Amino acid sequence: MRHVILGAGPAGVIAAETIRKHRARDEIVIVGDEPEAPYSRMAIPYLLIGNIAEPGTHLRHEPGHFEELRIELKRGRAKAVDTAARTVALEDGSTLPFDTLLVATGSSPMRPPIPGIDQPGVRACWTLDDARAIMKLATPGARVLQMGAGFIGCIIMEALAARGVKLSVVEMGDRMVPRMMGATAGGMIKAWCEAKGVAVYTGTRVNAIEPGTPMRVSLSDGSTIEADLVISATGVRPNIGFLENSGVTCLLGVLTDEHMQSNVPGIYAAGDCAEAFDLASQTSIVSAIQPNAADQALVAAMNMAGVKARLKGVTQINVLDTLGLISTSFGDWHGVAGGEHVELTDLTAGRHLSLQFSGDVMVGCNSVGWTQHVGVMRGLVEGQVKLGPWKDKLLADPTKLMEAYLARAQAQDTRALA
Repeated sequence: MRHVILGAGPAGVIAAETIRKHRARDEIVIVGDEPEAPYSRMAIPYLLIGNIAEPGTHLRHEPGHFEELRIELKRGRAKAVDTAARTVALEDGSTLPFDTLLVATGSSPMRPPIPGIDQPGVRACWTLDDARAIMKLATPGARVLQMGAGFIGCIIMEALAARGVKLSVVEMGDRMVPRMMGATAGGMIKAWCEAKGVAVYTGTRVNAIEPGTPMRVSLSDGSTIEADLVISATGVRPNIGFLENSGVTCLLGVLTDEHMQSNVPGIYAAGDCAEAFDLASQTSIVSAIQPNAADQALVAAMNMAGVKARLKGVTQINVLDTLGLISTSFGDWHGVAGGEHVELTDLTAGRHLSLQFSGDVMVGCNSVGWTQHVGVMRGLVEGQVKLGPWKDKLLADPTKLMEAYLARAQAQDTRALA
């Protein structure tokens, strides 16, 4: 059999190695569109900080690793998929036949329609090439403006701050990390960043970027900021355009079943471009984090190799370190219709906890400054633990998470084994 994997990131590499474990003689081809060894984008901030060199971003470090496994690495970008002919057309005009296909093409940064955004001093922070350009410009004391304060934006911000730049962050939402945090939590993160010397503009847009040295960035509040470097971190979108008219069902991402298979037999998806079932919301979502990508790739690869495997589901999991402030978001953190919730906030101590319930199940939570119960919060949400009387106890005192977990999760596990 011939297995073609589109995407040379973590999902693609894990899938290829998993197939090889089960199919010693099959052909395996990974197609990547960058002139780099397969690497992890999540390592780029550590490169910017200086904790690692470029080879530290690589997913595999042993010389000849892919050759030894007889996994072919091919540079190219998919242009179209012919599901009837079982072929992938690449932009260079070549065609790859396949028996099974994994779409692990990830996502790409969205580029907002702002005048001046295409000039050389404006970069995303997504590829190694971006990182090289940023390191040249983000020198100590350089004026850097970052557009976007979402999850990815805050990770980039951490790296930029470590480089000693004068940093301004502009976020169009009314708070920082708006897709991960409620108003109180997002406000606390903003106050923390400002106390660390970062200028934060929420509820604000960049209207235009005027060329020059420095560039002049006009904001929607009427102010102008001078910048030596502008970072665009305004979100990403799945790379699935090449599947148009292929017959593969796509919503936000490639819609998959519990085996990570699309509606077309033999065609699978994993990672940022895959839409899989979410336990908390009971619907399909794109969960663009590396742990979920790894789980999805493993399940897809097992099935591609003829070994039945199923994904138990994904959960929206985010743990963020913003200049030393730890925040978390799990599941349906904003709550559900008809659900109950409880919040506990201590602004002086920099601690905030928000729990969301549907019936007696905790379906989501937010926290800022709470580090001792991160695993417990995730376990309660992912495990869909029936809390029984412990729900009312948590509504009265949300700090009793550990006691609730020990009392109810263990009992639930025991019943499941009986």
